[in-house]
Amino acid sequence: MKTLIASVVVVAATATFSAGVGSASSQANATSVSRSTLSVGQSRYGRVLFDGKGRALYGFTRDRRGGASRCYGDCARAWPVYFKSGTLRAGAGVKQRLIGTTKRKNGRLQVTYNGWPLYYYVHDTQPRQITCQNVVEYGGTWLVVSPRGRLVR
Repeated sequence: MKTLIASVVVVAATATFSAGVGSASSQANATSVSRSTLSVGQSRYGRVLFDGKGRALYGFTRDRRGGASRCYGDCARAWPVYFKSGTLRAGAGVKQRLIGTTKRKNGRLQVTYNGWPLYYYVHDTQPRQITCQNVVEYGGTWLVVSPRGRLVR
């Protein structure tokens, strides 16, 4: 019985140590990825933009390139705004000169790419998840954005 208990303690300690090492490694990777404001990743729509944590970013055809957002109220609840937080940084494949901001009605800055205000889709909850591409809602079409700054049809 003592041998069985000692074995269980050793297995539990090993599992705890291994989980801790994996977590530290995962946290380090997440930190280095999230330093970029925008990154490029492969998707079924080709290479598209993601935020620094891997969440897909969308443009809205009702917005005008270089203009202010036209998505407020229910629209902004379904398609949350990608707000500026800190310094805007381009990841690999992203053109820094295409990153900008536009001021919203409340004064907060929304991140833009090639002039297009950027949004998330509320039900894209996993990294690299794109569930609402080419969908017509709130008076326009929602499309992922290419590294060249074009909306992908």
